[in-house]
Amino acid sequence: MYDGAELGKAIAAHPGDLAVALGEYERTLFPRSAEAAAEAARDFALCFGDGAPHTLIGLLPGHPQTA
Repeated sequence: MYDGAELGKAIAAHPGDLAVALGEYERTLFPRSAEAAAEAARDFALCFGDGAPHTLIGLLPGHPQTA
């Protein structure tokens, strides 16, 4: 929903020029996509990496944190 709202704002800001609106929208979308990919890679390592399941358990309150 957030992305749809942002696209709508970009289209409203550039009426009649969809190419410019899409360009503006994509410039904000791609950095967020890269951040999400980095978070996903980190989470995958926590769940399935060499330290699993201890790295995942370390996130739970009351358990020691591991690197």
